[in-house]
Amino acid sequence: MMEQPHSCCKGAEVLLNLQPTSSVSIQYHPFFGPHDDLVLLELDEKLLSDVLYQRVTLRGQPDEDAVLCTKSKTYSVKFVGTSNSVFLIPPADCSTSHESGGENYKQQVATASVIKVAPGNMELVEVAPRLDKLKSILSENLYSSDEASTAMGDLYKWDDLINKVQASDDELKAGLQALSAVEIDGYWRIVDEKYMDVILRMLLHNSVLNDWLLDSLVEDKVVSVLESDGFPRKLVYHCLNVYGSSVEEEAMGGGVWRLDARRVCVHFARGVLREGKRKMESFMEEWLRMIPEEMQPSFDMLEGEVLTEKIGVETWVRALSVSSLPTTPAERFSILFKERAKWEWKDLEPYIRDLNVPGLSSEALLLKYTRRSQPSIDAEPVFSAR
Repeated sequence: MMEQPHSCCKGAEVLLNLQPTSSVSIQYHPFFGPHDDLVLLELDEKLLSDVLYQRVTLRGQPDEDAVLCTKSKTYSVKFVGTSNSVFLIPPADCSTSHESGGENYKQQVATASVIKVAPGNMELVEVAPRLDKLKSILSENLYSSDEASTAMGDLYKWDDLINKVQASDDELKAGLQALSAVEIDGYWRIVDEKYMDVILRMLLHNSVLNDWLLDSLVEDKVVSVLESDGFPRKLVYHCLNVYGSSVEEEAMGGGVWRLDARRVCVHFARGVLREGKRKMESFMEEWLRMIPEEMQPSFDMLEGEVLTEKIGVETWVRALSVSSLPTTPAERFSILFKERAKWEWKDLEPYIRDLNVPGLSSEALLLKYTRRSQPSIDAEPVFSAR
């Protein structure tokens, strides 16, 4: 009588080597169960090496949806269910064979052991970094001129920020730069705008006293003079970086800086409007009086920083800086349409230009969040809330 074939417990290797039109038997693994610690992750091939070589991190607090970050990008992590049964089969852990029918006849049946049935997999979708939280936590404790050696309140080092903010390292660095944050004694800080105003004014005052050209400021001289005026060296460098750019290195050491006209002009415009809206004539008079003679201010420089409105025969100017708005499109458009019920494109565009939503263009954002109307063929299009 012929003996029944003997089952040989094999693992994933059986399936990897399975030929077309072939089949394999399956059975429950001795440790079959829900195994909630085993999750399938679907990956784009461009992410595979980052995951395999552990160059990714999961970021988020317990009350937040987790994101996966590479060095330069952020991905949402979503569970996607499937109607098909997906079997998880571990590597082989046993192998046996059974002989029958004589010395040269062997009969063996390969069987794959299923350790879990997966109901779906995790899917990654590239998203914009969630940087509003970065601005929020750093704004709680601004660095000011009267700050003592030990600041009150929470302070954050780099490791604290990567644990709290859902963004990749590169996106976080870009976010810190956009906020004009500076690392002081190991902690990342936003310097109070009033303190920055004092440093900038002193720099401009010294440029007049010492005949410095604003497009060729010698770093060592600027730092030395402002340090003697009582400003920390770190803050002097920060002022040069915020309001200017390095143009060359001096042969004898140190660098040469050029103040950026737009950044300086925007800074003083914010100062004029800090107390509220102003009539156009009054605003322009005070603003122009503050600008260094070497710079040529233009109202166009204030695109994305101020709004104008007609009240009777008067034109008024008020502050609305794009940097103060949320980075998420829904919140951004909500605030903009509270400011104005209807926007012309030339006014709206500066306030949405920086919105970063992977896979969505500016046109797609407008379709999603606005209604477009055009009273006549020759008229400029007008956008209102959808």
